[in-house]
Amino acid sequence: MTDKTLNVLFLCRSNSTLSIFGEAILNRLGRRRFHAFSAGSDPAPEIDAETLVQLERNNYAHLGLHVNDWRDYAQPDAPVMDFVIVLSADVPGSKQPDWPGNPMITHWHIEDPANAQGEGLQYRAAFVKALKELESRISIFVNLPLESLDRFKLQQRLNAIGKQDNRPGP
Repeated sequence: MTDKTLNVLFLCRSNSTLSIFGEAILNRLGRRRFHAFSAGSDPAPEIDAETLVQLERNNYAHLGLHVNDWRDYAQPDAPVMDFVIVLSADVPGSKQPDWPGNPMITHWHIEDPANAQGEGLQYRAAFVKALKELESRISIFVNLPLESLDRFKLQQRLNAIGKQDNRPGP
């Protein structure tokens, strides 16, 4: 990897919560080194309201964030991605577009809080949990020694981040 700013695309199905969290977190934690984007395979009409509440509550910039279709990033004039991080298991891997630039693709499946059952505190807790899991994984990602890892080792490290167990201990 070089000194250039690296583009990262976060994917989930609806692009209303998980990938929006990823975009906001990486754009803050990876300042100047990374530029994050987000998209969905089946985009929702808008960002989930609780997603915006949690971003604001945790001091993440959210102005300008919006729902995107993943096909927008497969167009010839789209920014070329260095990494594509798939955040939900229901994103169809076999139907992903051919991403320009041959980005590294990894899967960091996290439970989508937009699918949480319940209401009030129980519902809100699912969003907090997802945000914290992504903060943890992205923090590891931004601290990888990218310049000293070959493509194979970097892919291994990215995949290992996706296997992080962020559940509380016994």
